[in-house]
Amino acid sequence: MTTHILQGWRLARRELRGGLKSLRIVLACLALGVAAIAAVGTLRAATEAGLRADGARLLGGDLEVETNQRALSQAAKDWATARGAVVSEVIEMRAMAIAPSGERSLVELKAVDALYPLYGELVLAPADATLAPRQGRHGVALEGSVAERLGLRPGDPVRIGEATFRFVGIVATEPDRIASPAVLGPRALALASAIPETGLIQPGSLFDYDTRVRLPAGVDARRFAEEWQAAHGDGGWRVRFAGEAEPRVTRFLDRAASFLTLAGFTALLVGGIGVATGVRAWLEARGRTIATLRCLGAPAGTILATYLIQVLALALLGIGIGLVAGFGLTWLAAQALAGALPVPPRLGIYPYELALAALFGLLTALAFALWPLGRAQRIPGAALFRDTVTANPGWPSRGLILANAAAGLALAVLVIATAEQPRFAMGFVAGAAATLLLFRLGASALMRLARSLRHIRRPAWRLGLANLHRPGAPTPTMLVALGIGLTTLAAIATIEGNLRRQISDQIPQAAPSFFFIDIQNEQAREFDRLAAAQPGVAEVKRAPSLRARVVAVDGVPAEEMMGRVREDTRWAMRGDRGLTYAATPPEGTRLVAGQWWPADYDGPPLVSFDANIADGWGIGLGSVITVNVLGRDIDLTIASLREIQWRGLGINYVMVASPGLLEAAPHTHIATVRSAPEAETGVLRAITDAFPNVSGIRVRDALEAVAGLLTRVGVALQATSSVTLLAGMLVLAGAVAAGQRRRVRDAVVLKTVGATRSQIRAAWLVEFGLLGLVAGLLAAAAGSAASWAVVRFVMRGEWVFLPGTLAAVVVGCVLLTLALGYVGTALALRARPAPLLRNE
Repeated sequence: MTTHILQGWRLARRELRGGLKSLRIVLACLALGVAAIAAVGTLRAATEAGLRADGARLLGGDLEVETNQRALSQAAKDWATARGAVVSEVIEMRAMAIAPSGERSLVELKAVDALYPLYGELVLAPADATLAPRQGRHGVALEGSVAERLGLRPGDPVRIGEATFRFVGIVATEPDRIASPAVLGPRALALASAIPETGLIQPGSLFDYDTRVRLPAGVDARRFAEEWQAAHGDGGWRVRFAGEAEPRVTRFLDRAASFLTLAGFTALLVGGIGVATGVRAWLEARGRTIATLRCLGAPAGTILATYLIQVLALALLGIGIGLVAGFGLTWLAAQALAGALPVPPRLGIYPYELALAALFGLLTALAFALWPLGRAQRIPGAALFRDTVTANPGWPSRGLILANAAAGLALAVLVIATAEQPRFAMGFVAGAAATLLLFRLGASALMRLARSLRHIRRPAWRLGLANLHRPGAPTPTMLVALGIGLTTLAAIATIEGNLRRQISDQIPQAAPSFFFIDIQNEQAREFDRLAAAQPGVAEVKRAPSLRARVVAVDGVPAEEMMGRVREDTRWAMRGDRGLTYAATPPEGTRLVAGQWWPADYDGPPLVSFDANIADGWGIGLGSVITVNVLGRDIDLTIASLREIQWRGLGINYVMVASPGLLEAAPHTHIATVRSAPEAETGVLRAITDAFPNVSGIRVRDALEAVAGLLTRVGVALQATSSVTLLAGMLVLAGAVAAGQRRRVRDAVVLKTVGATRSQIRAAWLVEFGLLGLVAGLLAAAAGSAASWAVVRFVMRGEWVFLPGTLAAVVVGCVLLTLALGYVGTALALRARPAPLLRNE
């Protein structure tokens, strides 16, 4: 073995002096895939480093305690301050901001104390703006968008709830915005001392109460929180720490990184096909050299070592270029996504992410290069005395086949082991293997079909079909290379199209016009009467509403359950959930298991639970869910399971409890109102003027915001998939270039025997047109299957066939292959016959 390596090194070093011009496509494919993975990994690591370094500012303190619709007890706050901690309180709720003109907008009101912020700096514009009372009115700062919409200028009065504030300016910088994002409306910022005047906090009102803590230097935040909660925790505490600024941000980063990394893997997979194609073409050009070495007595092991060393040298060069390019892409992505990322990324060298990208590149190079190398080592010496078409050397040796399989398996295991969602990664690996097999079988079928049609009389068609099935035809490589990239594009386009259809077509037809929240018990009947009396109102629905936090399931704490439940149902175990009660099944209820309780039921609390979430949690009838409501733990026994259609945007709750105990708890009501579009402004004004504490959420505005988000997401997805398509185009260009020498020779021979340029051009356009058509059809089928799986099993939605989207993919594929084929044909037709004929 050592002898083979040493002899191979000497021979490889001599050949490397001639350069690697013929392997430029291989180099580009590897560099592109490695750059994509390195860029995603580095950007994620840089963003996480920024979150960790600036975690206290982003959270608003070293730790935060969120209590369910109530303030932390004064004894608990005194305990913390007695130990040197600084405590600041923040209250968040939704409210209506009403301008003097009567124009109004839903806002996310954030009420802060005089110590806010504990970290960072609150910046208002103009610089002298203050929230402190002046001229008998508290100040309020708004986001620029809502101030512009309401037509406000500094000094103008703004009514929020029952209080009138003075508009002081724009919220320019909110240091803890990540920890308390404005979701349903723009931000409004005021002092907590002004909240009692608004009348917004009533028994059962929906609001969040957060207590931020700045600890003395050297105090461990987790130990402090454990001791604090042990001394004063009375149920329902949710503690967060700096560095974990916001779980939603972490989940977003994890999912975005997982998707982008898998897109990078797809680009690397397509690049691997380019490696196999380029190495094969390169070795075919070295066929006479290999045969000469065999005639001179070189063992097969020396041949393998000679060319494996060269491929590895090329792979290392490509990986190095990819790592450098990946770092550059990270910087560009950080600039482009500056407004979307939660914090500015801390750009730098992250060895683990770069080493991981390099390992992916190396395994890809080995997995796709060993097979053609193994076949090349079996080229016999007799090939030196044969025609330019080298005889098929057959399969590689058994040992090399095992080594190739091991490299491929290692690559698959690495993809799964390093993924944030291993199941999704396993599906990706299985789907990639199935897609490769599909396109390989499709290529075989196309070649058989072309062979069966060889009796067609038209010369152009007969020659074009012959090019598809002749010995050494690149049909399989070209079909696979183009198809993988187009499959990714088709899948993403179909997923995006399905999401848009659900938002724009299905939801608005059944959706209400408004959600109204914080309706007090004593206001409920009058609200129903007033809403129903408004012109254009078609329907009013109302239900009692409480907030509850799941603290245990069948006695197992929620923190322990989180790792056991299905990923798509974890959201129902995080944070606060809506909870209602009803004596009879709400309209449209569809029970799939169990029975509803009697209308006069007066026993231990029961609950009707979402069937899909119950399945994800592994629970069923008789299971006990412990929820915390206003600091009190309540055990709810599952009496029935319901199928819920969330897309209708009606009043739906994961948990509907039996009346009795919950009726006595402080709570409010939530209502939906459906009206004609032209009547919406009048309905909102009439209700919020009559009930200042009630907030109205316009569903149309929320849908438009979601549609805008989908547009941005769609652009990002298409940009990501374009990397894969670019890799496919590189491989396709490499396959065309690899066969260019043969095409030149064919063009010369055909012109010599009397074929016209138009006939030759037509023949090759037939070849490439059929390749593009078959690749497009297979990509449409594979992309549809992939999008169906994602929409049904990951997004839990209904999938529909989108023929227009898929037709665009097929047409685009045909045009792309025709363009590349035309370029190759035009270059071949320019070749002068005489030099080639003299050489022959």
